Amino acid sequence: MALYIYNTMTRTKEQFKPLVKGQVRMYVCGPTVYNLLHVGNFRGAVFYNLVRNWLEKCGHEVNYVFNFTDVDDKIINRAQEEGVTAQEISEKYITEFKKDYKALGLRPHTSNPKVSDNMDAIVDFIKELIEKEKAYDVDGDVYYSVSSFDDYGKLSNKKIDELESGHRIDADDNKKAPEDFALWKKSKPGEPEWDSPWSKGRPGWHIECSAMSRKLLGDCIDIHGGGLDLVFPHHENEIAQSEGCSGHTSVKYWVHHNMIEFDKQKMSKSLGNIKTLRDFLKEYNAEIYKYLMSTSHYRSIIDFSPDQVDRSIQSLAKFYSALKLAKDCMSLDQGLVPVPDKFHKIIDEADDKITRALNDDFNTPELFAALFDVTREFNKRVRTPGAVSPEKSAISEVYYAWIRSHGELLALFQKSAGEFLMELDDMLLAKKGHRRIEVDKLVDERTQARHNKDYAKSDEIRAQLQALGIAVQDTKDGSVWEVAK
Repeated sequence: MALYIYNTMTRTKEQFKPLVKGQVRMYVCGPTVYNLLHVGNFRGAVFYNLVRNWLEKCGHEVNYVFNFTDVDDKIINRAQEEGVTAQEISEKYITEFKKDYKALGLRPHTSNPKVSDNMDAIVDFIKELIEKEKAYDVDGDVYYSVSSFDDYGKLSNKKIDELESGHRIDADDNKKAPEDFALWKKSKPGEPEWDSPWSKGRPGWHIECSAMSRKLLGDCIDIHGGGLDLVFPHHENEIAQSEGCSGHTSVKYWVHHNMIEFDKQKMSKSLGNIKTLRDFLKEYNAEIYKYLMSTSHYRSIIDFSPDQVDRSIQSLAKFYSALKLAKDCMSLDQGLVPVPDKFHKIIDEADDKITRALNDDFNTPELFAALFDVTREFNKRVRTPGAVSPEKSAISEVYYAWIRSHGELLALFQKSAGEFLMELDDMLLAKKGHRRIEVDKLVDERTQARHNKDYAKSDEIRAQLQALGIAVQDTKDGSVWEVAK
């Protein structure tokens, strides 16, 4: 079954055929490291982790490069504000990024190049562009001549004569044309600098990715990824540089994920709705974030609203509750019995649906629909009154392994189900201003009232618990509770 990927360049879904059979070279634009990253910045990290995992599942060896932009005006400005060096700022926030990335439980990239470690490659790239008359030097500043590249605008569908100085373009009197962009910037006093044939200075933003991608992956790569906001000017300028230098296509498939909004509003400093991933993880947890990022198609906008977060919590609770039940049932030694054919058929149909979904431009909503179908069938067969039968135990074995296997693609459902559900309840209790010990005390009091056949008091305590948002279930082994979700 062939994989089809939406290519931003052609605006169509195309069958994925790697340049070299069985090998995929993928470059994704990483963060500019001058601050903690917000929840929108990590959407790409979650999505491209899935892309790499699925490509490997399809039998490809993936070389996944994810860079750190550690030379940039924003870093310099932050360093000047804090009275430290730009390197101190960039190293600090690379470390912080790695903490957040690890907290998400995502797989390490093949490599994480830094701009500061690749200056020779950047300078050599600029030299080639000047030699090919694609770039020019003006008193130590080097610019790319956009008019020298006939295909400029083919990714973003913008035309040179429609571009205006000041419209996402740096106005500069030294440039031959307003749309030309910087490849090398002569340093100002107090700024970090590196030697070059033109001046002591630093590279422009766009040349950095072109140079690192070429150095680590070659002149032409299979997939280049990033946020939709990078299509213009960053990726458009990368194409001009890379193809202007090599004379041929630099990327076979351009893949872009969409943005997130808060209650239908874009994140912005003026609205005060920027939330760092670090803060989200303190309030919630990584599993909730990844679930929210994964259940929407990567090319759609995600509404990062409280309602959406709550829905993610409810859905996760359903999956983990089923996983806990499966774990409890399969831990019982019931002997080997066949799994019912009908359940096997549902699993097989779901596997086919998931394969088709991921091969159709990574259609994760369809994937989750299949996971829910199987979970509903599992609950119908196993979450029933009576003792655990050998058949229930066998179904539980299959379900547990199946969910965790598909979850591994998404970096989901790998936690201990019992521990995660307890963590979820503690988190929800804390948001309500309560503690587990308080709920346990009320449940124990209700159990004692039931033992004493004081049903009026038992009902009174149940009403108290319901008012706190606690659902109580009575079993033959006693009462169990959870926060209503």
